[in-house]
Amino acid sequence: MASSHTPLPTDAELSILNVLWAGGPSTVRQVADALEPTKAVGYTTVLKMLQLMHQKGLVTRDERQRHHVYTASAPREQTQGALLGDLTLRAFGGSAARLMLRALDSAPVPADERARIRALLEGLDDEEDGQ
Repeated sequence: MASSHTPLPTDAELSILNVLWAGGPSTVRQVADALEPTKAVGYTTVLKMLQLMHQKGLVTRDERQRHHVYTASAPREQTQGALLGDLTLRAFGGSAARLMLRALDSAPVPADERARIRALLEGLDDEEDGQ
């Protein structure tokens, strides 16, 4: 579930967070340049979004240099978990099983990913058996 003190990112904010997770701490220019191949977003739009994201607590800002450097406040996995928790509650009535079944049914799943899913499920079974 989403943390009560950190809001879930919008789609546009998630695009910026993906840049920060992939490239590490970045200036506004670096984020705007990284987004350019996929989105027609200008420097001032990215600046405003990063400022809003800073206010919301989604990014931190290092103001010691002339060009401020932004960093994602939470690791990718934590944000993904919060988004999945929210989706599970809102769209699947809190059922992780329904979420997983729909996800697995919605697109082909390569053999290597099926093997990872099986291993994860077996690990969960092992944890239950050990309790």
